[in-house]
Amino acid sequence: MHIPDGFLTLPVAAATGVAAATAVGYAARRAGREMGESAVPVLGVSAAFIFAAQMLNFPVLAGTSGHFVGGLLACLVVGPWNGVVVMTAIVLLQALLMGDGGLTALGANVLNMAVVGGLLPWLLVRALGGSVRHTRTSYLAVAGVAAWLAVVLASATCAVELAVSGTAPLGAVLPAMVLVHSVIGIGEGLLTVGILGVLLSSRPELLRGYPPPLSLSPSPAGFRKRAWGVAVTGLVVAVLLAVFVAPWASSQPDGLERVAETQAFTDRATDQVAAQTPLFDYQFPLLGDTPWSTSAAGAMGTVVLFGLVVLLGRALGRRASPDGAEIGHDGT
Repeated sequence: MHIPDGFLTLPVAAATGVAAATAVGYAARRAGREMGESAVPVLGVSAAFIFAAQMLNFPVLAGTSGHFVGGLLACLVVGPWNGVVVMTAIVLLQALLMGDGGLTALGANVLNMAVVGGLLPWLLVRALGGSVRHTRTSYLAVAGVAAWLAVVLASATCAVELAVSGTAPLGAVLPAMVLVHSVIGIGEGLLTVGILGVLLSSRPELLRGYPPPLSLSPSPAGFRKRAWGVAVTGLVVAVLLAVFVAPWASSQPDGLERVAETQAFTDRATDQVAAQTPLFDYQFPLLGDTPWSTSAAGAMGTVVLFGLVVLLGRALGRRASPDGAEIGHDGT
């Protein structure tokens, strides 16, 4: 669902950029208070894993593929504000390193995938968390539905942005985007439930939104050691996904690309800037157009993103209160 350069007019790109910058700026101010420095590795591995998972396009309809977005998952694992920051880092690196998503559309892509596709469905999980029984099954069910809704809401927002830009009529692009992404959203929901299920079985203390409230202290050495253990394991898994699975993911157009083809606005996309990125189209230049080129690019992006988000997390963590006190478990 990454919007390329050319699909949005400059006024729409500017408006979404301002909206995204406002949301991310607020999130960054709140992020350091959600999780202390000892939990920074969890931020890094969350970003790395979601980045690698987004490379795994899966077939959904005839001639169409979809991929995991992960906005809600990020918010549930590292908290809503850190989740927005993590997703922003992913979208930014994809644009700057891989040319995936246009620079002029960066604000729209962050708004769609980090805010609308992450923060809003997290609010749904939080709201329903108090009205459903605090059990594993109910939590996973709500998270699965919210993950599906996240993709649908993000696609609808994208459709509105395209319509306001005059790229396609709202009456045509909105139902088309929602229809195809309602199917892609099923995959998002299943993957979210599967990943959360594994975490609930192995590391429930990592889930910020799981009731009853769980302690995630920012200072004890015990948690710091566990966090780094999880980070190393998760990073290895993410790199393995990027190296051995991503090259053989579906090559069919994703939901937005398919809608652009059927509604004849594909030619509005421009990739002159994107084509200059170091790992354009997830290809490592020295290896040519081969599966291992995708592997190398994916592995490099995964590791680079992990390091950058760890550094960013440390900077945000230092802004937390000196005594290490946290705000509420729910991010308020």
